[in-house]
Amino acid sequence: QVQLVESGGGLVQAGGSLKLSCAASVRTSTSHYWAWFRQAPGKEREFVASIHWSFHTTRYADPVKDRFTISRDNAENTLYLQMNSLKPEDTAVYYCASGAIGTVRDGTQYAYWGQGTQVTVSS
Repeated sequence: QVQLVESGGGLVQAGGSLKLSCAASVRTSTSHYWAWFRQAPGKEREFVASIHWSFHTTRYADPVKDRFTISRDNAENTLYLQMNSLKPEDTAVYYCASGAIGTVRDGTQYAYWGQGTQVTVSS
C-alpha cells in the first residue's frame, strides 16, 4: 500500500512563494502520472498540475500556469510543487495523488492520495 505524505503548506502573503512536497512510502510504478489537486472551502476539488514520473511530461491548470512548477525527485521518491506569485484565490487544501495512467485532470483516475496540506494566501 502506497502512502503519500504532503508537507510545506502554510500562511503566506500575496506575491509570496511556497514549495510543497509529497513523499511516497514505497516506490511506485515509473509509468504512472503524479499530480497535485486542490480544494477550496465550498468548492469542488480541482486539478492543479501533473507530471509523468519517467517522461517528465507536465500539464498545468490555466490559473496556475507560469506561476507553479511541478517536479519530482526519483531518488527521494518525492513530488514537489513550487508555487510563486501566490494569490488569495490559491488558498486551498492541496493534495498529491499518484497512480494515474491517463486522463490526468480526472481525480478518479488516481489510485493513491495524500491527506492534504493547507495553503493560505493573505491579501
